[in-house]
Amino acid sequence: MVRIILIRHGETQWNIEGRYQGQEDTHLSERGLAQGHMVAEGLKEIPIDAAVSSPLERSFMTCDFCAGLHHLSVEKDERLLEINHGDWEGRLADEIEAKYPTAFHQWHTQPQLVTMPGRGGESLEDVRKRARAAFDDYAVKYEGKTVLVAAHDAVNKVVICDVLGLDMSHFWQIKQDNTCINVLECQQGQWRLVLLNSTNHMGYLFSGIEQKGL
Repeated sequence: MVRIILIRHGETQWNIEGRYQGQEDTHLSERGLAQGHMVAEGLKEIPIDAAVSSPLERSFMTCDFCAGLHHLSVEKDERLLEINHGDWEGRLADEIEAKYPTAFHQWHTQPQLVTMPGRGGESLEDVRKRARAAFDDYAVKYEGKTVLVAAHDAVNKVVICDVLGLDMSHFWQIKQDNTCINVLECQQGQWRLVLLNSTNHMGYLFSGIEQKGL
């Protein structure tokens, strides 16, 4: 069996503003840095054998805080990159809604049907294929071990939906708070969800925070 501790990165300024960041390499906010240290402390006593992260700074730094307390280096995996939002990247949610009202509405009601407009824009299926391939590789490579994986809101939601046998129409039914902890286990090709969106390390059971951008 492999056990994967899947976390989301700490808060960024763009998270606060409701700006779509996608694959833009944004930085952790002051609160995001504090969250990163809190999740590291929350996982300090949990045995972890390896650490893997999206190469984007917000995830890599969050992962590195955790890995450092276990004397581990962090491996970067580009398959964990956030969804590429194409022309939406760098824009506020309200700006996107005004310029792309139909696509924006569909993104929030039928996300499985949307491919982000513009060069490089991805669909949830694109993200699912690359992220699920990564997780299936981890299940083989890290058999018998516990792995810390740090990624992003959309990546985490897509992976969780997929291992539970849910299609991408269920995307918005999964919530991922900044530095939340999820636990997934895989044994003989069968995945199960052990823990979802835990924020206890930050002192609350649930955040109530709703972010406008990914």
